[in-house]
Amino acid sequence: MNWRAVQAIYLFEMARTWRTLLQSIVSPVVSTSLYFVVFGAAIGSRITEVDGVSYGTFIVPGLVMLSVLTQSIANASFGIYFPKFVGTIYELLSAPVSYFEIVLGYVGAAATKSIILGLIILATAALFVPLHIMHPWWMLTFLVLTAVTFSLFGFIIGIWADGFEKLQMIPMLVVTPLTFLGGSFYSVNMLPSGWRTITLLNPVVYLISGFRWSFYEIADVSVALSLGMTLSFLAVCMVLVWWIFRTGYRLKN
Repeated sequence: MNWRAVQAIYLFEMARTWRTLLQSIVSPVVSTSLYFVVFGAAIGSRITEVDGVSYGTFIVPGLVMLSVLTQSIANASFGIYFPKFVGTIYELLSAPVSYFEIVLGYVGAAATKSIILGLIILATAALFVPLHIMHPWWMLTFLVLTAVTFSLFGFIIGIWADGFEKLQMIPMLVVTPLTFLGGSFYSVNMLPSGWRTITLLNPVVYLISGFRWSFYEIADVSVALSLGMTLSFLAVCMVLVWWIFRTGYRLKN
């Protein structure tokens, strides 16, 4: 294992975060604060409790997941797309660095940024609503798994995209709507049976449900199923990344 190469890629990507601190950290935190103000005031005044938890407190895990998902994809996709765009990816591919080390550096940095952002948003949420995490280790487990999984997914998008439009297409048109419809701001159990069945086809439901259970021990689906779905998606992303480097898809041409 060439740890120097992994460290170089990781530190380079992390340094980009500090150079763009306003966009990487401040902007998502401000956006999340606005969600608390708008949803907490507008909807919270009409829905006082969900499954015995105040509405403002109930939406905290969903808001954290929303930020972690979107930022994991954005950080990882841009991190690998930009070297493709300027042509420096060929220097990296010709260096004595394995594919695993390349992925570890880029995905590790993207996941680290998302985890830090998620923890900052949790601290910000504590200023608005009382927070109590009943299973902190499970909370960290779901947070890390989600960040790593969607950083891998973003890495795949960054390699697939051949333009900035495609880089934004899947996160904006697919991931963000799935997150909003995945129980971020409501419980799936509040829906009619027909819509609930359709909603359970959304994979984001399982991520948010497991994460919310670690806070309040309330979930739309079982924790084992949430964990299994997260690990399954992680495995699919790992197989796709392996296939990309095995075939050179969008890398060698």
